[in-house]
Amino acid sequence: MSIRVHLSRRSIVRRRIRGYFSVMREFLEFVLRQLIEYPDDMVLTEIPGGRTTIFKLQLRQSDVGRVIGRSGQTIHAIRALLASSAARHGQRATLEIIE
Repeated sequence: MSIRVHLSRRSIVRRRIRGYFSVMREFLEFVLRQLIEYPDDMVLTEIPGGRTTIFKLQLRQSDVGRVIGRSGQTIHAIRALLASSAARHGQRATLEIIE
């Protein structure tokens, strides 16, 4: 007995994009955990919405400065990596820090 599964092109693209964002989430978690003092208190949530995905980051107040960096250089670099990677897949992604 064989079962045929018909997937539309749109559903295939959605699955690839979902897989891409899970890889990006793992990447963000890895980088951020290396920067902060209390990695177990970090919460990274992903909010998909059409072509844009928003990653929201909750940290201890003492770790926020470590992620932002001097003059915001660290957070700008992380956001640039996230945005350029998303653009390669025809998507948009942003990172917000929730205090």
